[in-house]
Amino acid sequence: MPDMTWIIAPEPVGSPVAAALWREYYTEVSDRWYLLHEGRRTDPAELEREIAAGAGTEPAPPTGRLLVARYGGEPAGSAGVRLLDATTAELTRVFVRPGARGRGGGPLLVGAAEEAARALGAERMILDTRGDLVEARALYARLGYREGAPHNADPYAEHWFAKDLAGGAAAAGTRLS
Repeated sequence: MPDMTWIIAPEPVGSPVAAALWREYYTEVSDRWYLLHEGRRTDPAELEREIAAGAGTEPAPPTGRLLVARYGGEPAGSAGVRLLDATTAELTRVFVRPGARGRGGGPLLVGAAEEAARALGAERMILDTRGDLVEARALYARLGYREGAPHNADPYAEHWFAKDLAGGAAAAGTRLS
C-alpha cells in the first residue's frame, strides 16, 4: 500500500510538474469565472495567451518559492510565495488537484508557504482571491488570514487578505524536504 502522506518541497518553476499544475490551476479558476459570468469554458487560445502573459511573475528564487505537494508520491498541489518588499510576501497559486481535496493538503501547503516566506524574511503575507472561490476564502479565514482593504488593482481580485507571520511555524504534520 502506498504511503498516503503529504510531502511538500520546492520545485523549479519551469519543471514539467510545475507547468502541469499551473495549467490545471489556471484552467479550473478560469473555467469557473467564465461559466459563472458568460456560461462557457475558457477558450484554449485565451488560456495559452494568459499563461504566456504570466511569464516572469513566477514565484522563483531568489525572491520567491514554488512549492509542490505530493500525496502518495504523486503531484497533488502547489503554492507560490514571492516577496513584494523586504517584509511582505504574496501567497499565490494555491491549488490542490480535485482528486486530492479533502485530505488536508490546502492547510499544509499554506503553512509551508508561510514558512518559505519567513525564510525569505517576510513578516507579513498578503493574497487576493475572487468571490466565487468560496473554498479558498474559507481556508484563508480558517488559517488566520484577515480580510481587509484592497492592496492591488487586479481586475479579478475581489477579496484581499493579510496575515502577520511573526512567531509562527509550519503547519503540524507537514514534511518539508
